[in-house]
Amino acid sequence: MSGVLDGIRVLDFGRFIAGPFAATILGDLGADVIRIERIDGGEDRWTTPVTPDGQGALFLQVGRNKKSMTLNPMKEEGRRIMNALIATADVVVANLPPDTRRQMGLDYESLKKVKDDIIVSTVTCFGSGGPFSDRVGFDGLAQAMSGAMHMTGPEGQPTRNSTPYVDFCTGSLLAMATLAALRHRDLTGEGQELEGALLKTAMTIANATLIEQDQLGIDREASHNQGQTAAPSDTFMTSDGLVLVSVIGNYQFARWAKLVGRPELADDPRFQSDEGRGNHRNEICGVMSDWCANKTTDQVLLALADLKIPGAPVLKPQQTLDHPHVNALGFLERWAYPSASKDVPISQFPVAMTASPGVIRHRAPELGEHTNEVLTELGFNSSEIDDLRSDRII
Repeated sequence: MSGVLDGIRVLDFGRFIAGPFAATILGDLGADVIRIERIDGGEDRWTTPVTPDGQGALFLQVGRNKKSMTLNPMKEEGRRIMNALIATADVVVANLPPDTRRQMGLDYESLKKVKDDIIVSTVTCFGSGGPFSDRVGFDGLAQAMSGAMHMTGPEGQPTRNSTPYVDFCTGSLLAMATLAALRHRDLTGEGQELEGALLKTAMTIANATLIEQDQLGIDREASHNQGQTAAPSDTFMTSDGLVLVSVIGNYQFARWAKLVGRPELADDPRFQSDEGRGNHRNEICGVMSDWCANKTTDQVLLALADLKIPGAPVLKPQQTLDHPHVNALGFLERWAYPSASKDVPISQFPVAMTASPGVIRHRAPELGEHTNEVLTELGFNSSEIDDLRSDRII
């Protein structure tokens, strides 16, 4: 099935999440994505191994809709092959340190000499222009520097979010910028270089907190799962589980007060705004805790849903996989992988589109699965390919 990016070729030199996920999104939308890997595979292929031969869960997710070619571009013949590939490409994705990209010939100036309208989509941890610019890093460092980690977890115990949301958000934003760059090239014929940064993404997500601090100097501390600018907003124990409830706005609060049998709370002068309720969150959340304690999770959630009050169960990963709503969505699409013991649940393109949907067309590739195919397209015959393999160029 073709997509809106049919005919666009992307070379994915990315590693781990941010760069590769940007390429994944472009692949979901129809681009021909070729992942360029080290001969023995990069570390990100083996992260969180889930198959007998060590293939990683992360790679099975972000490797979808990609071909895999092994190549050593640090050797002369490997560099020649890389440049021949670049000449056929529209986009190069490379979330590698700037000095590494220069050594590999993947810096913008080098790539422009090969193809003058190339779009180069890069990611760094800290962004360009500051004393940390040349440092390497992962998602957690951006959480730490953005103020988000300070506001997560119990007070006095800054807590990293275990889900690498900064990486995935950065990849999504980079894909968006790449689409804009493709449109710009359509209009002007110009390529360009893009640079996403994990820290910039994290500060974008945390910007409201930074604005509040700048304007009010409020010096907030973390409060675990409890919201600070509205209440009740917290996790609450039920008789058989845990729910997250977020009540925001006067109308929701009035409905909630009636639900828990305390309608007078809606008239309490302390609780006439989200800010006021946030300032008295322990008292309000205590009422909700008492109300939930002797009810099942289903009873709590149905009562909340009837009054259009936001609430959801707190699920373990297996419970997420088994949940009837998750299964009804059909969002996790199961794909067979050669070395996996059973079909793998892969998240699809996360935005539904009625006319031009993003789709999974094929599973993540095995290491070097398409090397011969790509080289044949470039004009190499089988004997030449065998020689390249013997010389560990591929």
